[in-house]
Amino acid sequence: MADKRMMSKSVIDTDMFLDMPASTQCLYFHMLLRADDDGFLKNAKTIMRTVGASPDDVKLLIAKQYLIPFDTGIMVIKHWRIHNYIKKDRYKPTDCEEIKLLEVNEKGEYVLAEPSRNQVGSKMEPQVRDRDRDRLEIEIGKDRESRES
Repeated sequence: MADKRMMSKSVIDTDMFLDMPASTQCLYFHMLLRADDDGFLKNAKTIMRTVGASPDDVKLLIAKQYLIPFDTGIMVIKHWRIHNYIKKDRYKPTDCEEIKLLEVNEKGEYVLAEPSRNQVGSKMEPQVRDRDRDRLEIEIGKDRESRES
């Protein structure tokens, strides 16, 4: 995990964010600091206890759509990609399988992916948009080139 994180004023300088209690804002900032390089949190309850936040603070962040929770207890910061850009040489991909359930919308926010109509095995596969597929293919190609060098 990186030592430096950024916070975008386009997210935190909004009335919706500033209307939340200070304890909820504080929890959000600490979550931003402790998330992995893709914005995932495996220890949200630990962070909550560390900063003295209440379960209501987490519930409010979820209700206001600052966090996306998963049944596994893992959470992701919805605006992570707006807040942070990590250089490829420093980026460590998340090991959370939940990333497969997300897409990035046109604003750069994480959103739950719409399940595909085609089932593979017993799980629904998330849809990948053409531009995301193209980006992934380019990144895979660059990764292969760097390995071959």
